This record gives sequence, structure tokens and C-alpha cells, in this order.
Amino acid sequence: MRIALGGLLALSLIACGGQPRRDSGPSRVPEGLTELPDPVPREEPRSRYGNPKSYEVCTRDVRTYCGQPFYVMNSADGYREVGGASWYGEKFHGQPTSSQEPFDMYQLTAAHKTLPLPTYVRVTHQGNGRSVIVRVNDRGPFHPGRIIDLSYAAAARLGMVAQGQAQVLVEVVKAGTPPPAAPAPPPRFLEAGVFDDPVTAIHLREELAELGLPDVEIRSNAAGSLHRVLVGPYAEQSRLVAAQQRLQAAYFPARAVAQ
Repeated sequence: MRIALGGLLALSLIACGGQPRRDSGPSRVPEGLTELPDPVPREEPRSRYGNPKSYEVCTRDVRTYCGQPFYVMNSADGYREVGGASWYGEKFHGQPTSSQEPFDMYQLTAAHKTLPLPTYVRVTHQGNGRSVIVRVNDRGPFHPGRIIDLSYAAAARLGMVAQGQAQVLVEVVKAGTPPPAAPAPPPRFLEAGVFDDPVTAIHLREELAELGLPDVEIRSNAAGSLHRVLVGPYAEQSRLVAAQQRLQAAYFPARAVAQ
């Protein structure tokens, strides 16, 4: 797609809008994609492409903003905004972005209507608290209520691939900004047993409750063929170790698991 710049020039644009989830990605998020490290913000010169003083968008696919100019920011300093996020993937993979860099759906990048290209921003999902740093190198999304279009990889990091869109906070991250503190370790459980018979799992839960361990639950897999008896969760390591020792003294297995 092309967008007019002052009626004289044109700029490549790929992440422009339409309804959420018109694009696609792998049916299952590839292993390791959600563990991609955040890109490290660094000072970069403005791209030779994608940074006109202003531009307009009016094509067969994008008519909402016909006649409305977008003004590229002189500086991204202090930018902070809450709004909708969407994502794009296979439909545009390998095509040139507005900065003329090839779009790679497996990298942590994004599109924004007015931030200078490139700019680094932190995107935080307002629903689940997850965040990711992305490098903005494209223009879009041109759809009401949406302020940023994320690559498939960035959407996977935020846990919003299936939904297609989410409410997010977008904040500029400058070069030299220290990374956020590592999150606290997730609560852990003690696995006291795994059974194919649900009645056996229920009996074990009752025995553990009689032992004075009231926080006992049974988790079954989707097929209903396996039933795990879990004690916890324990946010503090000292409490987990004390409960583990108590179970082992009563001759119950007690394997620490994340969930």
C-alpha cells in the first residue's frame, strides 16, 4: 500500500489497519518466541524514509483518514499514551516497512502513526501487566482507537495473539535507560501425586487436608486422563521448603513445580 506525502511523494506502508485479526501467524506460537530478549534502545539517526514532515492516508483500504494529515513528531521525548494495540504477521512478512527495512514478524518491532522512525518504546498490556520493548520502524495502524501495531513476536510476548487487540500503555524508552527489575518469581506449588483415577486424587487431597494442609487442589488435563494433586501456592521459598519437609516426613512425595 502507498500513502501520499503532501500530494507529491509516496511512502511504503504495510501495517495500516483494517479490522483486528485480518492477518495471521502460526497456529501455535513457536517455541522460544515469547522468551526473545528485549531490543536494547540505542541512539540511531532518523531513517531516510518514513519521516516526512506530514503525510496523508487515503487508499481503497483506508478511507477513514482521507484528507487528515499526520504530522511526524520532531522528538519522541516524553511520549506516553494509552490506547488500543493490534498486530500484523504473515500477510506482510518480508515486505518493506515505511522505513524500507524488511518486516520480520519474528522480531520485536512495531508501527506508529507519528513517532520518528526509529524509536524504541515499552508497550505494557493493561489487562495482564506484561510488557515488551519494541523498535518502531513502520507507520500505522490507521484504524480508530488503535495507537500501535505490533509484530507477531511482540504480540506473543504480550499474550494478545489470540485476541488480536488489547489496551496498552506505550512509553518511549531512551538509550541508556536501565532495564526494568526482574519480576518476582512466580508462586510455586508442591506436587503430591499424579493419578489417572480421579477418585484416588480426591482421597489424597483429603489425607493432605487431615495433615493440616488446607491449600490443596486437583488439576486435571483437558482430556481428563491425568489428575495432579497440588499443595500451595507458596510465594516464599521458606514456606515452600517447610511444607515440603512436612509432606516428606509423612511419606508423601513433594516435588516443587511452577504450576
